[in-house]
Parts: sequence; C-alpha cells; structure tokens
Amino acid sequence: MEFFNLLLQHTITMMAIVDPLGVSAIMLSLLPNNATKEQISKIAYKSTLTIIVAFIVVLISGNFLLKLFGIELDSLKVMGGIILLLTAIKMVNGAIENKNQTKEEREEAANHDEFAIIPLGIPITFGPGIFATIVILKGHTHTLIELCALVIAYLIVALAVYLSFKNSIYIKQYLGITGQKIISRLMGLIVGAIAVQFILSGCATLLKEYLI
Repeated sequence: MEFFNLLLQHTITMMAIVDPLGVSAIMLSLLPNNATKEQISKIAYKSTLTIIVAFIVVLISGNFLLKLFGIELDSLKVMGGIILLLTAIKMVNGAIENKNQTKEEREEAANHDEFAIIPLGIPITFGPGIFATIVILKGHTHTLIELCALVIAYLIVALAVYLSFKNSIYIKQYLGITGQKIISRLMGLIVGAIAVQFILSGCATLLKEYLI
C-alpha cells in the first residue's frame, strides 16, 4: 500500500512539473511546418531517452553534489520551491506556451538530431524544476521500495512525454491551442502548490535548526 501511495504521489508531482502536453506544444512551435511524422517520432524517442539518462545521472549524483558543496537538503527544498513557483507562475500566465522562439532556436530545430537532445530534452523538458525535485525526493528515499516507487514514477512520466511528443500533431488537432493552455495552466496550479509545500517544509526545518 505504501508503494502505490508513493508511486501515485511521485507520478502526479513530476507529471505536473514536466507537463508533457505543454512541452509538446513548445516542440511543435519550434519544428518546421514541413516536419514529417517519422521525424517527429524520431525526436520523441531521442528526447525521451535524453531525459531518462538525465534522470539516472541526477539520481546517482544528486546527493553527492549536495555533500560536495555542503548544501543541506532543506536549503535545496527552499531554492527548488522558488524555482518551481516561478515556473508555476509562468505556466498559469501562459508565458511558457507563448514563448517567443529565437532565430537560432528555429535553425537548431532544423537539425532534428541535436534539437531532440538540446534544447528540447534539456533544458525544456528536463529543466531546473524537475532536477531539484528529483534530488529532493531522492533525499527522502530510505528504502528499496521508496526508490523503486521514484524510478517507476519517473518512467511513467517519461512514457507520457514520449506519447505526447509522438502524437503532438493529433493532440493539437484534438485539444487545440486553447485546450493545451487550459491543461498547462491547471498543471501550473498544481506545481505552485507543490512549490509552496517545498518552501514551507524547508524553511520550517531550517528555522528549527538555526534559530531554536
């Protein structure tokens, strides 16, 4: 029971932060209009593989980096919460969906192999918010069951990213721009709530440790 509760909690948290539907809209805005379904499928595969590799690297090295720089987990929770809060505000305001793409980004999108990894995989899909969240969740993982729940939850999110990217044209046709914006803004509210929890939890622990 504990495993499924953690799995559901982690999946919802990371799904809201990554926002596969919102990111798929960004992908379409970056791609040339003549991009084929085969090219989009190839981009979806490479981008998903990129964020899985990034997850493994962060999962393995996250705690080591904290110790290396002498950063406490609660300090990261506060900073990560602030980053998530800023991201949530952008999502709610629609700033992410309406992002103006530069000429360089569009030229880079023409080279689908590089575009699938950077910037689509990192940092658009796997950005600072999900990075901080993974480190924080890993810091609260103490048993094999908890670790399995975290890994499986992320793989579910990665699968959602792959399906969203692969079927982005159909999603756009079915939901439309308005539908994608509504979903992204709802995800923004969830991300904002998660951010507030991170900030309050981190601040409470730090205050107890340094002031009491």
